[in-house]
Amino acid sequence: MAEFDDQINNDPHFWDDPQRSSQILKKKKELSDKIKKIHGIRTLGEDLKAALELASESQDFFNEAEALLIQLSTCLKDFEIELTLQGKFDNQDALLTINAGSGGTESCDWAAMLLRMYTRFCEQKGWSVELHDVQSGDEAGIKSVTLEVQGPFAFGLLKGEIGVHRLVRISPFDSNSRRHTSFASVFIAPVVDDTIEIHIAPNDLRVDTYRASGAGGQHVNRTDSAVRLTHLPTGIVTQCQSQRSQHQNKETAMKILRSKLYELQLEERKKEQKSTEASKAEIGFGSQIRSYVLHPYKMVKDHRTEHESRDPSSVLDGELNSFIYGFLEKQLRKT
Repeated sequence: MAEFDDQINNDPHFWDDPQRSSQILKKKKELSDKIKKIHGIRTLGEDLKAALELASESQDFFNEAEALLIQLSTCLKDFEIELTLQGKFDNQDALLTINAGSGGTESCDWAAMLLRMYTRFCEQKGWSVELHDVQSGDEAGIKSVTLEVQGPFAFGLLKGEIGVHRLVRISPFDSNSRRHTSFASVFIAPVVDDTIEIHIAPNDLRVDTYRASGAGGQHVNRTDSAVRLTHLPTGIVTQCQSQRSQHQNKETAMKILRSKLYELQLEERKKEQKSTEASKAEIGFGSQIRSYVLHPYKMVKDHRTEHESRDPSSVLDGELNSFIYGFLEKQLRKT
């Protein structure tokens, strides 16, 4: 860390280049976070050793040792996974989009459940979540939602959630209490910062303003503060209505658009698809990456890794680590 501090303190022109200085400060924070985690793991190990030495003398020390072992195992697993995330954008913030699939109100409600699940997961990670745009369902739930997740390795950890998620349950909207299957898609993109050049010609952009449909008081309801951007060459549409200011909403919509355009560039370079939208599987039968079954039995199963949980309630409350880590470990074994 002293190297970075010397570079900042001894360079009178350090702040002259905001792009360069922001990259250095970001790298410094990454290293500082890793050092803190290493110190934390070492401290837990020392506490566990002390508790084990006294475990035979008291049940309280035995219980403490057991709790410390679980905590240490979790921290080691988290750190191990982070060390494997070496992709160019794995340590970027993430844009998470959820779209309801076929099934009407059922799927809109399922999309809302997924939003709650990911929000809870982010809270457990200590990440912040900013809602950029949400389209409510006609009767319940949401048709689509876009949110920005800000936290260490947000994109790297969440990228495995891309795909179709399937829910099987007794419908709360069916008066005959029949079993229904619902689908929703999840798409993740890295937040593209100012260090990545994405050229958007003014003539390629259509800007529309409209009244925000969500909560926000008189100002939001009476002015055309919401902004929708359409990138004409690709047909990509982004929008934001979360801010009171039309200018702020436009800035956020542009950030989302830049991220989606960069993701599109990656897709084209890899020659896997012709557009970002083509990377999203059809939201229906046979294309799901994970199934959440609440009836006639309870189970969550990832169809890519075969990992299962018999406690869907905890999974829907944000306990996703085992599924996310399982996917990342399988991807690592392929390389």
